[in-house]
Amino acid sequence: MLTLYDYLPSQNGYKVRLLLSQLQTPHQTRLVSIFEGAGQAAEYRAINPTGAVPAIRLDDGSVLSESNAILAYLAEGTEYLPEGRFLRAKVAQWMSFEIDYVQSTIGSLRYWALTGKLERRPEELVAMKHAGARRALGVLDAHLAATPFLVDGAYSVADIAVFAYAHRAEEAGIELSRYPAFISWVKRIQSQPRFLSQVFPYSIDPYSSGELA
Repeated sequence: MLTLYDYLPSQNGYKVRLLLSQLQTPHQTRLVSIFEGAGQAAEYRAINPTGAVPAIRLDDGSVLSESNAILAYLAEGTEYLPEGRFLRAKVAQWMSFEIDYVQSTIGSLRYWALTGKLERRPEELVAMKHAGARRALGVLDAHLAATPFLVDGAYSVADIAVFAYAHRAEEAGIELSRYPAFISWVKRIQSQPRFLSQVFPYSIDPYSSGELA
């Protein structure tokens, strides 16, 4: 059975949980207490050398890390990954966009805000992240004004990847009312079969106020 190595407040972990739910894939979960240093233990570093979550172990013992790589692997041969060289490249394009422009801005701001770290960060850096987040949401809103989903009008792992952090933007201090097409897209994703609504707050982890090793 597939094993998911996870940290519940992680939206990168949520991406994989959402796809597993929609695929109805049997799996077991092993939680990694990253703020207590469990990610840096030799046993886990053998699974993911960066010590981050999520990661998966397959039945044959093979391991894979990085959330978007995991999404692409799990979606292979399913409706959540389109066929054809160009459409797959478009999925990869939006997954890259998520890492470079969504996770690096909304993801960082949300993490800092919800774990009490925002005031520890330089004001200039916070302002830069806010500006980047608004630009990313603007790009998404403009694209989604003309299509129901990110790639070829069909729900895919590109949507899952971008949705995970982007739809939590208000927790990062970003007002969403100016992005109506984006808001409609969020609602479409939430209406998908076997959608996973549960998101875990950092407050469930008493160690999350500390810095990662």
